[in-house]
Amino acid sequence: MDILLQQIINGLVLGSMYALVALGYTMVYGIINLINFAHGEILMVGALTSWAIIVGMQDAMPGAPGWLLLLIALLISCVVAATLSFTIEKVAYRPLRNSPRLAPLITAIGMSILLQTLAMIIFKPNYKPYPSLLPVSPIMIGGAVITTTQILILAMTAISLAVLTYIVSYTRLGRAMRATAENPRVAALMGVRPDTVISATFIIGAVLATIAGVMYASNYGTVQHTMGFLPGLKAFTAAVFGGIGNLPGAVVGGVLLGLIESIGSGYIGALTGGVLGSHYSDIFAFVVLIVILTLRPSGLLGERVADRA
Repeated sequence: MDILLQQIINGLVLGSMYALVALGYTMVYGIINLINFAHGEILMVGALTSWAIIVGMQDAMPGAPGWLLLLIALLISCVVAATLSFTIEKVAYRPLRNSPRLAPLITAIGMSILLQTLAMIIFKPNYKPYPSLLPVSPIMIGGAVITTTQILILAMTAISLAVLTYIVSYTRLGRAMRATAENPRVAALMGVRPDTVISATFIIGAVLATIAGVMYASNYGTVQHTMGFLPGLKAFTAAVFGGIGNLPGAVVGGVLLGLIESIGSGYIGALTGGVLGSHYSDIFAFVVLIVILTLRPSGLLGERVADRA
């Protein structure tokens, strides 16, 4: 039972990070039907930027509280990632908005490779230890262990999801986003500016990805220029798993994917004597995804994106 509880905690933490990134995928797809494959690299840029800021502040402000350094680094990283995402949308995606769907898809893949290469040049390709800024003493919960960083990840995810839900459901921007997703041309006739709404969507997605990236780096203690590829791919999987274009589906898909990956690698790894352990955890997630999409192609919660005339 202790092992199960520990794997559930690990799965919830991992799934929370997937959910934050998956929300960016599903928001963009819901509005402009684009799979932004460069979104995982936004996570990477946010994590590397926070690392550089923290290392610089530790030298300039010795003795400063760790939580303060992490907060400052997170805020600055969000601004950098949001600016980058806004620029990518305006330069790379907006000119192709009315092109065949294959063109922006290829552009997104190219942008992903470009960002990885630029990050490798700027930050160098070696793995870098991410400073441990929060208390490392573990907290026991019924025989399982959870760290302060993991508690912060769960709290940040819950807060981010609550804020996003409020924005989409109760604000003027949220109404504009829903109207643009329904029909951008009719929304424009009603006074909505689709370009502004789409840019705001990319910015919000970048902020969520940056939060996930900083938390991911804090939890695993390392950063590198390719760190965003696999989490980005799994977050996209989570968005498809839950129902691409559906915000609650992205959250459900992310959490379930994290639980499947954690419990699968823990239990099946133990049953096979370590032959199928944590190094093969990706197998469990993608096998379940194939099964789910075979039985329900629209994902667990279906798709809420309206057909456009």
